[in-house]
Amino acid sequence: MGSRSRSDVNYRNPCLTMHQPWASLLVYGIKRIEGRSWPSPVTGRLWIHAASKIPDPETIKAMEDFYKQLYALDGVTDLKFPEHYPVSRLLGCVEVVGCLKSEELASWEDVPQGVRLEGQTAFCWLCEQPQKLLVPFEMRGYQGVYNLEKRILEGALRGLCPVQPPLQVKFPLPDPRNQLSLRPGSLVHGLKIGPNKSKTDDGSSPDLAAAIAGARAAATQFSKKNYGPPAAGFQGQGSRTRNNTKEGGQRLQYEQRW
Repeated sequence: MGSRSRSDVNYRNPCLTMHQPWASLLVYGIKRIEGRSWPSPVTGRLWIHAASKIPDPETIKAMEDFYKQLYALDGVTDLKFPEHYPVSRLLGCVEVVGCLKSEELASWEDVPQGVRLEGQTAFCWLCEQPQKLLVPFEMRGYQGVYNLEKRILEGALRGLCPVQPPLQVKFPLPDPRNQLSLRPGSLVHGLKIGPNKSKTDDGSSPDLAAAIAGARAAATQFSKKNYGPPAAGFQGQGSRTRNNTKEGGQRLQYEQRW
């Protein structure tokens, strides 16, 4: 798979540690949007690592219900979720093709309605081309985006397997000549005025509204608790520091959301 150009030369093999079940849902192509309070510092291949906290059954159910409702809006009713949500493992990778503000995504009629409703945070990282490792690698993760160690990268590249998403989504570029044109503010002038209309607007879909509320509650648990080591815990709302990585680049640390 050819990777698009990266927006930050410090990230040669960027990796992101995420809590489960969000990590596996992204690598399996069910999750298309990685929501954060900060814009993506990379464009191109992003490796996904699962943090060490074992997800509780209620969190898994909340997120699976959320995606069942979103996909049903676009006619997909036979979602197949991962059988397991492994922790402390490198799971695979996705291609980050751009980043938008949530209000841009919510009003973007060129993508399915379910995708528009995934944008529940300030910035939405747009993910395509998921690939999973046939055998997930055990490894330690870090906060924020960091460079994958060379020895792990070499083994991971040999074990990748393409994933067929439940609904193939291609995010169109505002400027087809510029692969970095999907960035915050790039769609503001091309969108219709007014909020995104969905089945939740008139109260006609209480199941969808309940699923969104459940997913939000599941996500906010990580901003209220600290789960110990960097692989499991993330800093609070709005925090930002810089640390040197073993690979010699810099690592941005923020809180985990969605």
